[in-house]
Amino acid sequence: MNKSRIIFLTVITLIFSTPVWSHTDDYFDSVDAPHGGQMRMAGPYHLEIVTKDKEIALYVTDHANTKISINGGVSKAIFQTGETKTTVKLEPACDNVFKGTGDFMVTPETKVIVFVRLPEQEAQAARFTPLKPAELGNKSKQSLETTDSHADFHDQHGDDHSDHQKMHH
Repeated sequence: MNKSRIIFLTVITLIFSTPVWSHTDDYFDSVDAPHGGQMRMAGPYHLEIVTKDKEIALYVTDHANTKISINGGVSKAIFQTGETKTTVKLEPACDNVFKGTGDFMVTPETKVIVFVRLPEQEAQAARFTPLKPAELGNKSKQSLETTDSHADFHDQHGDDHSDHQKMHH
């Protein structure tokens, strides 16, 4: 194979694999999860965890956010805060949801590793930091409020910006 053909095939491969890159942790942290938790990609699944009052719910969907049946599946979550680790077995609760309870506490430093195995599928794992999206969400809201107040300022002093242009040119 000649050099230009190899380069062409490499570029085509990169172009068509770009959508996979859009499912990074940063991407998921920038969008609102359907149930208010944190989402991650794990193989063919989108996983969302919601933790509250020593309970955890794990929602399983495909990449189009369509519910995936978890019937016959197994799952567990490992909570780690500092040196303390707690394992919680997750049981199928309904449709696409695993649930479990345990003696864990979620802090900004807590990391949660979730393992999922559905029938006739390979096991998948994902790492979560459950309080991270809340922080980003607040920053996004603050950013929007700043943008809105900036727009309000422009509304108050009118749309004629000819004076601004004269000053800058």
